[in-house]
Amino acid sequence: MNDIQPISRRRSGGPPLGILAIVHAGLFLLALIVGFVLSGAGVFLSPFAGADAVAAHAHADGAAIRVGAMLQFGSAVPLGIYAATAFARLQRLGVRVPGPVIGFTGGLTASIMLMVSAFGSYLLSRPELTSDPRLALAFSFLAFVAGGVGYVVGLGLLIAGMAVPGVILGLLPRWLAWAGLVVAALSELSFLSLAVEPLQFLLPIGRFAGMAWLIAAGFLLPVDRRDVRDRGRTPEEVRS
Repeated sequence: MNDIQPISRRRSGGPPLGILAIVHAGLFLLALIVGFVLSGAGVFLSPFAGADAVAAHAHADGAAIRVGAMLQFGSAVPLGIYAATAFARLQRLGVRVPGPVIGFTGGLTASIMLMVSAFGSYLLSRPELTSDPRLALAFSFLAFVAGGVGYVVGLGLLIAGMAVPGVILGLLPRWLAWAGLVVAALSELSFLSLAVEPLQFLLPIGRFAGMAWLIAAGFLLPVDRRDVRDRGRTPEEVRS
């Protein structure tokens, strides 16, 4: 019994990060798929299409927008849990620099922004609120900005908070840690799209590349320091 308890404590690193990232990405992608199935490509109408087009879209595809908002809100929850678990994991690994705090702040921001975006979409789906095209356009821009720049910038901070210790302390494979730094940098630069609209192409790069990175890092980030020491050693060396 005494031999089992230390192992149990050593492996209790919270919810599996990789699974949380998969659930987050899966729910978000499901929101896109359901919207496309219910209403076609038109369900993703940009607010830049104008107030009248947005209002007409809201009245025609309200149900699809509402279901997508529900799934998007749901995807924000595992992201917040991921950020908190990654913060605790890095602390457990002995990372005592601002990186984990920055990452947690970014992950929490991304989760909240995703929720705000979902609320904006939900309000857009309510016909009693969008009879005024200008109000419909305001809800559409809220959903777009919060779920675009707000989410991606926060996600970039989460990735950076994990990738920097991953490079410096060897907590992640070097290729993955450096890829994370690139994704994080592109995600942070996406804030420029608020004033320079052609840079909006950075938003889907930061979003989908960021989701993929969180999944990979979630499965490869060690649980405790022993895993870091054992990395790169042969099985015989580990047993000895």
